Amino acid sequence: MPSNRVVRVRASEGSATAQEMREGIAAIQAEMKVTPDFPETVERAAAEAAAAPRLPDLDRTDIELVTLDPESSRDLDQAMHIARDPDVPGGYVVHYAIADVAAFVALGDPVDVEARRRGETLYGADSKVPLHPKVLSEGAASLLPDEVRPALLWTIKVDETGEGTDVDVVRARVRSRAKLAYDAVQADLDAGRASELVGLLKEVGELRLAREAARGGVSLPLPEQELVDAGGHWELEFRQQLPVEAWNAQISLLTGMAAASLMVYARVGILRTLPPADPRDVQRLHRTARALGIDWPAEQLYPDFIRSLDPSLPSHAAMVVACTRLLRGAAYVTFNGELPAQSEHSALASEYAHVTAPLRRLVDRFAGEVCVALCAGTDVPGWVLEAMADLPDTMRESGRRANQYENAVVDLCEAELLAGREGERFTAVVVDVEEKDPSRGDLTIQEPAVEASVSGDGELPLGEEVPVELVRADPATRSVEFRLVAADD
Repeated sequence: MPSNRVVRVRASEGSATAQEMREGIAAIQAEMKVTPDFPETVERAAAEAAAAPRLPDLDRTDIELVTLDPESSRDLDQAMHIARDPDVPGGYVVHYAIADVAAFVALGDPVDVEARRRGETLYGADSKVPLHPKVLSEGAASLLPDEVRPALLWTIKVDETGEGTDVDVVRARVRSRAKLAYDAVQADLDAGRASELVGLLKEVGELRLAREAARGGVSLPLPEQELVDAGGHWELEFRQQLPVEAWNAQISLLTGMAAASLMVYARVGILRTLPPADPRDVQRLHRTARALGIDWPAEQLYPDFIRSLDPSLPSHAAMVVACTRLLRGAAYVTFNGELPAQSEHSALASEYAHVTAPLRRLVDRFAGEVCVALCAGTDVPGWVLEAMADLPDTMRESGRRANQYENAVVDLCEAELLAGREGERFTAVVVDVEEKDPSRGDLTIQEPAVEASVSGDGELPLGEEVPVELVRADPATRSVEFRLVAADD
């Protein structure tokens, strides 16, 4: 199935379907041996840490930071402020505060041991298996509004072209002024009543997107599935990313690239990498484009081709799914003294590090510590170097588990919503065809927003809109199967 299968949820607590979903998710958690609950020793240690954080001496509560996240989020890793640079015409100063997990968690304490076992927060519908106990991740360590918090405060200067020119990160006390939500901020922008900060976020975000295109970076325009309460029943809808989300993501990417530049210069740290696409895979995509009737000139680079696609068109939707094959193989690599042979993240066309989500991803805590030490001109702490050795394996396993969990929850959502509709016909687009058996593949249905398996009597027509019939929708096995309807059926 496509790799974008993450469901956001908007639903009422009293829905019968919501209860069935929660029972199904509980079964998934039991099957995978994961749980949102923590051992008593971990909860107790987290509560003690929450009551006595190690606050830094530097006070930067004067910076008017805000957070920008989905409305329901409470594990707030990042808060930002953007201003024009008074010393550089056309330039900007970005302040980006990142939750300081190390102010609460020490290597080897119960919270740390459990976090290293989990690796990252697992998401699926309205369920969450957090990396840290909520007393920290949604409480004392979260950058909630009007609360003084310890943070790693990044200061990044950006020139008039959107290029980062200078970076520093220090420990500081900060205070967010407001918790902003994507939908509301986008509505304000569309209505022409956005704040100065949001206006500057748009400026910097668009400059950074232009820089990404110039570098040859690429991001696939894959929509998310969203589970929506529709007045007594639930529906699945596809949701495209809002412009403000893309701009906000660019601030995080800017920080991750700045962190990587610090590490690469000092020859110590941990990078997020993605190998270059295999030329044979690119040639295969060219053949797919020809089969779908999409013009891809030989001189047009892959990232530029991706930016030309419109996923609302059936053939283009299939092309986007096919392109996900080039984005496989992401990994973490640690180094100390010698740069790794493969240090770049090919989708970003840049070196890159994860440092902006320590409440939800283990590696960010340690990568942030490396950068603080480098900017202070001190040695990277021994406990950080010691822990880094195991991080690539830990994060590889947690990433595998996160994908398995998210896919299982999405499969459950689809099966629950389609159960009892066997025999019903839908209009679908064939977005993938198996190489070994071209009579089988994957489809996308817009209403309801479903991605599922499909089979036919002959080769499936990739990228074409076709009638299909629901053969099976079984919540117990979390399986959904469609068959192609023949012309004479």
